[in-house]
This record gives sequence, structure tokens and C-alpha cells, in this order.
Amino acid sequence: MTVRAAVIGLGDISALHLDAIAGLADAELVAVCDIDAERAQTAAARLGVAAFTDHRSLLAAAKPDVVHICTPHSEHAVAVVDALDAGVDVIVEKPVARDPQQAAAVEDAAARSSAKIAVCFQNRYNTPVRAAKEMLDSGELGAITGAAGTVIWHRTPEYYQASPWRGTWAGGGGGLLMNQAIHTLDLLRWLVGPVTAVAGTASTRALPIAVEDTAELTLTHENGAHSVFYATLAHAANEPITVDIVTEKARLSLRGDLTVTYADGRVETVAEERLATGERSYWGVSHERLITDFYLRRDDAEPFWITPGDGARLVDIIHEVYRGSYPEQSSQLTENPAPTENGVVIA
Repeated sequence: MTVRAAVIGLGDISALHLDAIAGLADAELVAVCDIDAERAQTAAARLGVAAFTDHRSLLAAAKPDVVHICTPHSEHAVAVVDALDAGVDVIVEKPVARDPQQAAAVEDAAARSSAKIAVCFQNRYNTPVRAAKEMLDSGELGAITGAAGTVIWHRTPEYYQASPWRGTWAGGGGGLLMNQAIHTLDLLRWLVGPVTAVAGTASTRALPIAVEDTAELTLTHENGAHSVFYATLAHAANEPITVDIVTEKARLSLRGDLTVTYADGRVETVAEERLATGERSYWGVSHERLITDFYLRRDDAEPFWITPGDGARLVDIIHEVYRGSYPEQSSQLTENPAPTENGVVIA
């Protein structure tokens, strides 16, 4: 049976979702939605589907089986909760929500709904990352003793001017940590283990934005290991993301490919098995893999394996840093009790 799909939010990242849907033999795009009516109509005409400017109207009229939510961060939670309450499966871009309150509302909606939800931490699908996870979980490398991660990238004022919500607390829920570095933080949490304590700072060093462009963190993991993390958007170029993990018997280094250096001197390398092509090839193939996997698992009895809880824990980690670095802004997001939509705080 053909799965009816819709995309809500037609910014840059939606292209990957639209391409992935087009590549699925048993999926059909039936509708798109964007609050910008011209953008919605233009996309709908190009794709031959219905256009909407309100996600609730789309849910009621188009009756999709799956919605892909690619809106600004502040709009994630309301759309997710509405879809789940309507029994519609959801794939939502990171972060799962703008702040801890919204993330909790998403978790509650997922718990009461029969529909499935996936959060786009697609880097978990990279071949070298999957290989690292299998090695670490097998126990062959011994206990993890520590890890480090970096995101040293470049962004310009024009990047924020093109989508002004990105540089704000209300629209983005934060800056570098919520929008760029969250993927690498997720890898540290997934590969090393659940996080029990966070210490760190975030600051605005170089860009004319209200949110952070630089951050440093130390994470304490449930297994006793510690991770250190540094991220900035103030560099002159985008450097490769790095994740280094030290175990009792080896050192693992993720820099695109995975290099494993064993204590006995052996070196093993795992490369990405397939490279992306096309206009947005720099994003890789992991989105396509996650989306395809989600559609294949829709009939499984258990929840999808990348959960709203995973997304919520990342938001918690980031907001722990914000509470110390931007206390006023953090308290405005997490302590303001009103207004709400369907139980989701939207102030």
C-alpha cells in the first residue's frame, strides 16, 4: 500500500526530505506546507501536490500517513504534537523542540500516541559511525575512558539574515549548540553513553547575533567516562567534525572516515561506503538512510530507535549550559507558563 507523505516547512533542509520521499517506491508526496504562501505554492506547483500554509489544515485535508517537519525550531513541537495526536507518523528535524518544556510535551504526545516518531540525528547512519558503535558495544576494545569532539565551522552574518529565526532565542532556542553542534553532541552521547552531568560555557564571540557562536563543554557519562567538547562558528572555514574516543585497548578517531589504532600497533580504517551526488551532496547520504529506515519500520511494534527522549536529553544538556551562560534568556524560555497551543508552551 502506498504511504501518503507530506512535508511541513520548505526551507533548505526540506530538499533532502523531498528527495528521499521521491526515492521511495512505496511513498507518494501528497502535500507541502509553509507559512510563506508563495513558497508553498511554488513548491506545490513544481511537485504536483496540494499547498497549505497551516499544518493543521494539511493534516485535516490531505490526510497524510507520514509528515516530515522541517520548520524553524520554535515550530517543531506544536506540529509534532498535532500530528501525533492525529495518529500521523512523524519525522522531525533536530532539535526535537526549542526548549525543555516543548521537548517534554513532545515526549508526552509520543507516549500517548499510536503513531511513530523519528528525530533526525542522521549522522548515526554514517558507515564509519555505525562501525564505531558496533566495536564499542561489542566490548572488544575494553571500557571507554574518555572522548573529545569538535565542530569548528564558519558562518556569516548573511547566513542569519537569510533566515532571521536562526539568530534568536525565540525562533531557534539557541545558536551553535542547538543548530549545528547538536549532531556531534548526539554522537558523543550515543557512542560513549548517557550523560549524568554537564559543565560548560556558551558565548557570542564573533557574529552579530543574540545567541551563541562558540561553546565548550565537559560531559560526565553514566559509565564514568568524561567527554570534552569545543565548537565555534568563528573560524574562517568549515573544518571536518571530529570525534575521538579512548578505550582500554584502542583509540577511535572519526574524521569522516573511522581510524582505529589498537594498543598493539594495528591500524584499521572504515570509510563511508557511498558518497552523495547532486546539488546538496555536502549533506551526505545519511538523511536518505534514516528516512528509508523509518518507512521500512513503520509497521514494527516497537518505537523507532531514535526517540523523542534522545532529542529531549540533548535539549536538556544544551540548556544546562545556557542556564549558566545566558541565565535571563534561558529562564524566559523554560519558566514562562503561557501561552500554549495544545499543551505546548510557545512563548
